Amino acid sequence: MATVTYSKASRIYPGSERPAVNELNLEIGDGEFLVLVGPSGCGKSTSLRMLAGLEDVDRGQILINDKDVTHLPPKSRDIAMVFQNYALYPHMTVYENMAFALKLRKTPKAEIDRAVKEAAGLLQLEEYLSRKPKALSGGQRQRVAMGRAIVRQPQVFLMDEPLSNLDAKLRVQTRSQIATLQAKLGVTTVYVTHDQVEAMTMGHRVAVMLDGVLQQVDTPRALYDTPGNVFVAGFMGSPAMNIKTVPLTEAGATFGALAVPLTREQVAAAQNGDGKVTIGFRPEAATVVTESAEALPIKVDLVEDLGSDANVYGHSDLSGDSERFVVRTERRYMPHMGETIYIKPNTDAIHVFHATSGARI
Repeated sequence: MATVTYSKASRIYPGSERPAVNELNLEIGDGEFLVLVGPSGCGKSTSLRMLAGLEDVDRGQILINDKDVTHLPPKSRDIAMVFQNYALYPHMTVYENMAFALKLRKTPKAEIDRAVKEAAGLLQLEEYLSRKPKALSGGQRQRVAMGRAIVRQPQVFLMDEPLSNLDAKLRVQTRSQIATLQAKLGVTTVYVTHDQVEAMTMGHRVAVMLDGVLQQVDTPRALYDTPGNVFVAGFMGSPAMNIKTVPLTEAGATFGALAVPLTREQVAAAQNGDGKVTIGFRPEAATVVTESAEALPIKVDLVEDLGSDANVYGHSDLSGDSERFVVRTERRYMPHMGETIYIKPNTDAIHVFHATSGARI
């Protein structure tokens, strides 16, 4: 069991002026499952590799259980890493792959056997222990990689996009297995993914990164309900939030003929945004209404029929520009391509951001 602390930790690659990770401050609790998420190149994998000892820390510190491990070699950090490509030894059986780290430690054979079989039981791998990795499916190989980490009984699990090589159905199944397993073992886990659905469904807390900078860290629900800035608002949630920068009035914001009321405090906070304010609402936080001068007309470009409901993609003219929108509709209100529908965002689910800084208001 362990806590992990990044204290102003930075990584600057040689020949680059901009840090890949810039002064990361992050505390991960004992037994917590923390997910690092963000687009490609945001610094999430670099942050994980800094903790693993696979990347140098150019400034700042990393601590495990209040012990400074910033410059310790990987083998001295008591961590276990699960890689995207599994990194199994092809000439070894599943049993030998899982036992390898314990053999290096000169662990007694009986103890190795107990640990491997216990992990194999947890991961439903008992019948595959004598097979080589080439005889396994992608999901089974991933479980072997997990088993190899488990038998070491590390202080911290590190997982770098471990599900990205699996097909969609297996990803859903395996992510629930990993989350259940982590809860059962209670080992502090840092998990990297670019998939925000994975982040929302697995993490106790989620840390969102962009361009090497931590944007926000909170529970999945809090990130969804109260994103701290425009980037987090647009990144978390599927389909993405509708975010538009529109004219600011004394009463609020205007989407063409649609007026969005804002509080006096929000209007005041948005005043120095060049007469504009950024408004966001999620696809499920809008209602399809009958034609009205006070509703926003959307011409339908695409309908994604999901069975129980549908995602409707379309566009609307705002101040002479064609802006894209997506709304989620119930099955009984499913429109057709080319049709015009009218929507009203739910006023209690409107997100307001500063037009210049992007910060939540």
